[in-house]
Amino acid sequence: MRTPFCDLLGIEVPIMLAPFGPWAQVDLAAAVCNAGALGSVGTAIREPADLRRQWEHLRELTDRPFAVNHTGRPFDPAVFDAILAARPAAVSFHLGVPAGRIAEAHSVGARWIQQVGDLRGAEQALEAGADVLVAQGWEAGGHAGWVGTMVLVPQLVDLAGEVPVLAAGGIADGRGVAAALALGAQGVLMGTRFLASSEMGIDPVWKERIVAADATEAVKVTHSEYVLPPFTLDLPPGPPPAPRALRTPLIDQLAADPGAVDAAEFRATFMVDVRANRGHDVLPFTGQSAALVHDVAPAAEIISRLLAETETALQAARRAVSG
Repeated sequence: MRTPFCDLLGIEVPIMLAPFGPWAQVDLAAAVCNAGALGSVGTAIREPADLRRQWEHLRELTDRPFAVNHTGRPFDPAVFDAILAARPAAVSFHLGVPAGRIAEAHSVGARWIQQVGDLRGAEQALEAGADVLVAQGWEAGGHAGWVGTMVLVPQLVDLAGEVPVLAAGGIADGRGVAAALALGAQGVLMGTRFLASSEMGIDPVWKERIVAADATEAVKVTHSEYVLPPFTLDLPPGPPPAPRALRTPLIDQLAADPGAVDAAEFRATFMVDVRANRGHDVLPFTGQSAALVHDVAPAAEIISRLLAETETALQAARRAVSG
């Protein structure tokens, strides 16, 4: 199941692992890479020295291409410079389109993978020279926009021309991968399915909640600006992206009375917790695709299943239209 996206990144499987910000995902990223897909790691709220140690360890675990993600919430120039010095196969980015930085990534031989949530963001990314677009639908965990995957993917495919588009949001099995391919995407970016993997270094309670969750339990976190770092890059006009997470008392309080949350106290505690791979009791970022996740499994097994399920779904679609 090879697409031009695979050729661009030197991988065998058109699946990309979503970055999970500051949570420990090096072992997971390596397992994804070694299974032929594109692993990635996040950088949020970690210092360059810590990140360099992560990347060195990742290179000890795999010799395959991987991506390093950065974000505009907030943009950290020192971290971005460290990413360039590390020369990953790709730099992925979301929450803003830093046009000048794309040229810098290209100068060190890295591809630029830009995640966007609407047509305007995609236009900015293409104009700035992005090599790949990720069409992240409203269903996704983490920071997503307000357009559903089924609408956003064909919009971006029509716009992007020869630039590969990956679909993200609401995809956790091979049926979702097959649907993305039918919409014109050249692959998928998946987060929630891989959160519930053996190698992901989050608390088992978070994984168990994902396996047990219904789609309606993964809700948009309103008023996240009260508790999360600010956006420091320009965003397209309209409502800013908002994270999605499994409901907690904090999320309910932010929806009902955000002013009652002691933001300074929360940030201080939360940043310490997530650097220790906790924080699942307050903001367990998770997409609606949790409803399709039924177990915790090794990454290689997840990818093998996805490929088999995709082929089965494509065959079923052919039978449906020919019979």
